[in-house]
Amino acid sequence: MRSIRKVLDGLYFLGGVLGGVSMIAILILICSQMVARWLGLTFPGASNYAGYCMAASVFFSLAYALNHGAHIRVTLFLAKLGKTRRYAEIWCYGISALFMTFFFWAALERNLQSYNFKFLSQGQDQTPLWIPEASMTIGAAILAIALWDHLVRFVFTDYAGIVEVPPEERKE
Repeated sequence: MRSIRKVLDGLYFLGGVLGGVSMIAILILICSQMVARWLGLTFPGASNYAGYCMAASVFFSLAYALNHGAHIRVTLFLAKLGKTRRYAEIWCYGISALFMTFFFWAALERNLQSYNFKFLSQGQDQTPLWIPEASMTIGAAILAIALWDHLVRFVFTDYAGIVEVPPEERKE
């Protein structure tokens, strides 16, 4: 059981790292585009690539953020439920897990369509769309796995594994 936990936590951490790398790529792309403009050069597709990296940074980071309590949760509402809080949390995790599984499946179908029909971006870059869409599909898969993981963990142990940091300890 601990090896599964290590693998899953490693997967969520990898998603966070890929999200961070995507944010650094956005910075590099924007700075490169600025330098190119100052030098009178063009960097075709830089804005599109920055947009692709933005989507990648969001989707890759979702599971990592969930694991570290960074998602907006309705803890004030849940705290008022008293004894029924457990059932409400199970319902929330269940609905979220089902929704993300559906979203992952739809993203995967879209990704496969883009690959099979050779869809290209409409910008100057003419990037095959399956490449940037893959980050959304992979990120959605990781988040769906994380939600199912937290649901199962919560049902059997009453602890979802989400690290909740009290407001006074947050570094904002």
